[in-house]
Amino acid sequence: MSNTINSALLKKMFLAGAKNLEAKKEWINELNVFPVPDGDTGTNMTMTIMSAAKEVVNLGDPVDMLTLAKVISSGSLRGARGNSGVILSQLLRGFTKVMKENDELDITLLAEACEKAVESAYKAVMKPKEGTILTVAKGMCDKAVSLKESGCDDLQVFLEEIIRQGDIVLEMTPDMLPVLKQAGVVDSGGQGLMQVVKGAYDAFMGKEIDYDIVQSTGNGPSDVNANNDIDTANIKFGYCTEFIIMLEKQFNVKHEMDFKAFLESIGDSIVLVADDEIVKVHVHTNDPGMAIQRALKYGALSNMKIDNMRLEHQEKIFKASEKAAAGVNDGTGLAEDVDVTIEACGDAKQESKGAQPVAPSAEKKEVGFIAVSVGEGMDEIFTSLGVDIIISGGQTMNPSTEDFVNAANNLNAENIFVFPNNKNIVMAANQAKFLVEDKNIVVIPTKTVPQGITAIINYVPDMSVEENENIMNTEILNVKTGEVTYAVRDTQIDDKVITQGDYMGIGDKGILSVGRDMDEVVVNMVDEMVDDDSELISIYFGADVAEDKANEICDLITEKYSDCDVELQFGGQPIYYYIISVE
Repeated sequence: MSNTINSALLKKMFLAGAKNLEAKKEWINELNVFPVPDGDTGTNMTMTIMSAAKEVVNLGDPVDMLTLAKVISSGSLRGARGNSGVILSQLLRGFTKVMKENDELDITLLAEACEKAVESAYKAVMKPKEGTILTVAKGMCDKAVSLKESGCDDLQVFLEEIIRQGDIVLEMTPDMLPVLKQAGVVDSGGQGLMQVVKGAYDAFMGKEIDYDIVQSTGNGPSDVNANNDIDTANIKFGYCTEFIIMLEKQFNVKHEMDFKAFLESIGDSIVLVADDEIVKVHVHTNDPGMAIQRALKYGALSNMKIDNMRLEHQEKIFKASEKAAAGVNDGTGLAEDVDVTIEACGDAKQESKGAQPVAPSAEKKEVGFIAVSVGEGMDEIFTSLGVDIIISGGQTMNPSTEDFVNAANNLNAENIFVFPNNKNIVMAANQAKFLVEDKNIVVIPTKTVPQGITAIINYVPDMSVEENENIMNTEILNVKTGEVTYAVRDTQIDDKVITQGDYMGIGDKGILSVGRDMDEVVVNMVDEMVDDDSELISIYFGADVAEDKANEICDLITEKYSDCDVELQFGGQPIYYYIISVE
């Protein structure tokens, strides 16, 4: 067995790691400390690595190490979701810094790559906490360096020992974080990382890997040009446009993201694959000339192909009618073609389900607002407060870094305030801030929807951006938030015994109330939040709560806290019956 890893093997190892994580994502989701029905660590990490895996598959073979490194780094960066996904993207980014400089990786270079990976990940976290994915990564890195320094010269042994050490550190995470120990679980992010590494090791050992899951998540330009398989009955954009840009100037990650955002503003079904010399582009649009004109900024074009899909559809209907008239039925009707469309051209649109970018506004504004929201009522509240772009997301679907970048690129404003409204989305928003160079992005670290509402309400148009940022950051600290949902498993947290099916009131720092009676759980949660300084209680009821029932809860709280103003509004959020804030 070879003692080095070349680009072809590393490609297989990366895809195998991605596939193994994807296969284990639900198990990893269940490791979340709080037994709520929205565990998303496995989902976030999977979507992050799959963003890169799709592009790696599109590269084809052979592939050089530099191109592979660039695609892994940029793909995971754009697709990063949630804190665990952002950290995973930074681990990959650091690792690729060593990859791209070498045609093959030996033990010495692998140890160096591990060091770069951990260094990048720790830098991305403002206050690193031990007992997390960071600790597991550092444990494997330390082992890699130790083996290198001890003179280990067997790559198989090197990889086996690193994995063994990772498992050991993972099992120690409950001793580092009491909340893990009380819940009886190891860190979910650390477990996700171990599944990536173990999958990669399987490929290194020559294990037969089925890549169907990875390959089905994306299609390259060569896969999506078979328009005879596309149902265009209700096509919004009529021209399937493909070309290759022969690069004549720099085309870095920011250029790639800007170009992709532009394409999203004029079309859909976008696939964009870039390396150091060429960029392959596929887009459905009503104005191919706009795509071509923008592409010419980066270089000369070749392999240009534009098909009128509406015309093709008319021909298809005509032929189908002829067959029907002749009594012919060959099993290839339009209904079956719909399924093909979803596979062939749907993935580019599905990649950023959380974002709802709009076309760039015509008139440039001095200040714009982007907010993450979930639920019809919450969306309406943010819109009424002046938010320009709503990114749909939250606990069940954390938006990616690319969602924020695209939204910012589609908002014609000089300064843009971003409200993540979830503690697991703040890092992705911050990461996007550094990828948008022509606008001033200000991320207000709102960890809940009520904090986001309070922040926007306190915006003062006559004040400077800096003054508003300071005011918002101060005001959100005065907002306490509680959320009511149900438990999906038995556990014990914050000295509270929780049984599957219990209602739980979860506060900013832990479980506030537990019980079988929802009204009692809601009132007890509010009891824990209200103090002598409290003046306002805002209640947002979810999609699964009847308005009459919400009014009853509102009356109970109003009667009990007569000194506070109590407001009831429809939030429409899933999973959480009530979101309640106290200020």
